[in-house]
Amino acid sequence: MTSERRAKLTHEAAEIVAVEAFSYLASEPELLERFLALSGISPQTLRAASSEPGFLAGVLDFFLTDERLLVAYAERAAIPPTRIAAARQSLGGSND
Repeated sequence: MTSERRAKLTHEAAEIVAVEAFSYLASEPELLERFLALSGISPQTLRAASSEPGFLAGVLDFFLTDERLLVAYAERAAIPPTRIAAARQSLGGSND
């Protein structure tokens, strides 16, 4: 994708995308369970983990590793899947 078509999101806009994606996960018990299992976070430590740097990037990583989930969520949120990838890139971290 060209850089013109994939504009970088601000950090704040990327955080909003990630928070909305996490809200979606929280509304889907099976997905939330899978996210917690893969991330090593327990339901008891979720609140504390959510305030850690990298948590929101991890939420977006979860979506980006499952194309069906990514597309389904993007359709539900009425955003292009590339917005999720752009948000992840804007949050920085290990997937830069």
